[in-house]
Amino acid sequence: MQYTILCVGKIKEKYYTDAIAEYRKRLSRYGKVEIIEVPDEKTPDGASDAEELQIKEVEAKRLLAKIRDNMYVIALDLKGKEEDSITFSEHLSKLMVQGNSHIVFVIGGSLGLHDRLLCRANESLCFSKMTFPHQLMRVILLEQLYRSCRIQNHEPYHK
Repeated sequence: MQYTILCVGKIKEKYYTDAIAEYRKRLSRYGKVEIIEVPDEKTPDGASDAEELQIKEVEAKRLLAKIRDNMYVIALDLKGKEEDSITFSEHLSKLMVQGNSHIVFVIGGSLGLHDRLLCRANESLCFSKMTFPHQLMRVILLEQLYRSCRIQNHEPYHK
């Protein structure tokens, strides 16, 4: 199985990079995990709706350039479906059985994802109605992927 986390912006905080490295190491026994970062656009204070839309469009163009036709794309979006960890694990298993061997999770920047990207996605997933920093979302996603792998392999971890 191959997972790609496609995201906007770089991680600067060491505590996030350490957590990301730890979960990538843990996940390496279950498959390949790749993280692709595209540059974020700076959002000026007091940006208008039109400016914010333009920023999201630029970021979407960068993200879409990294997505190939054979990739199954899951956009992380507040309007997406919510699942618990077991359902998420079962869903990923079904995707694999259906022949989706490369799953891409897309994490937008601080303004979220542009509609063009959401239209390209095969589905949208919401981890919580709460707002998290997009850097922290990478850690949360990696932890849930690790948890999912442990569940799929009937290994202790999930409680």
